[in-house]
Amino acid sequence: MAFIQKDKLFSWKWIKNYSLIIIGAFIMASGFVLFITPHKIVPGGVYGISIVLHYIFDTPVGLTALFFDVPLTLIGIKILGPRFGMKTVVGFTATALFMDTLTYLYGAQALVPDDPLLSSIFGGLLVGIGLGLIFKSRATSGGTDIVAMMISKYTKMPVGKLLIIIDSVIVILGLVVFQDWRIPLYSLIVIFITGKVVDIILEGMNYDKVLFIISEKHKEIGDKIVKDLNRGGTFLKGEGMYTGSDKSIAFVVVNRREMTMLQDYIHHIDPKAFVTVLNSNEILGNGFRSLKDKIDS
Repeated sequence: MAFIQKDKLFSWKWIKNYSLIIIGAFIMASGFVLFITPHKIVPGGVYGISIVLHYIFDTPVGLTALFFDVPLTLIGIKILGPRFGMKTVVGFTATALFMDTLTYLYGAQALVPDDPLLSSIFGGLLVGIGLGLIFKSRATSGGTDIVAMMISKYTKMPVGKLLIIIDSVIVILGLVVFQDWRIPLYSLIVIFITGKVVDIILEGMNYDKVLFIISEKHKEIGDKIVKDLNRGGTFLKGEGMYTGSDKSIAFVVVNRREMTMLQDYIHHIDPKAFVTVLNSNEILGNGFRSLKDKIDS
């Protein structure tokens, strides 16, 4: 049976998670109403389909999305098991209600009526923030996510790849209906920005660097890392492919300032050292953010 995280009713964690869902749903709905829907931008998902149907049949975007979300969730529970908890239902229901309420109160005019590019950027930003808050509460967005999971169960294709395919089909649908090449281009901008903002919300802004250092002066470099930079690290044992000789590989995580200092030192004592620098999305553990803090946040 799939794992569903349940919060104790009216506990602080329960209040925080559902507050994130409601706030996230409002921000997400604002992005659609103020920036995306008025310009006929189709950023994939059930809301992309709902926007297309809105301009064909004049149906409310939120209610149409809810019309898709409810049966998809019920079918998903039947096929995939009870992995879609109450938080997911609250999330897509609140988003739909906020969407149509804001449209009724504000109207169908874009906040920036003559600039679809600026609307794409800020629409993607708001939708990304809203989705990120919903995901942070351990809920899912429902909709095409569920479709991708169901297809993945039978085809064994990765869910991420299926989501890209499904969203691409929906974007192309917008092109076919609206007969405007600018629509898919603006839609791709929204999809890209939304994904990046969701990653930032979930993982945070991180400037740490991961270094793998191969050097004959590995002990001196280790001393520099521990005593001067006040960081820890790990020596990994390796073997040179060409020479077959034993190698000591220093694995260390530092920030950008410390990386510059360490590179200067390595260049000074061993100009022939081999240094690989990787950007880290997230570092959890001693000396950095703890896994407990991440789960509790």
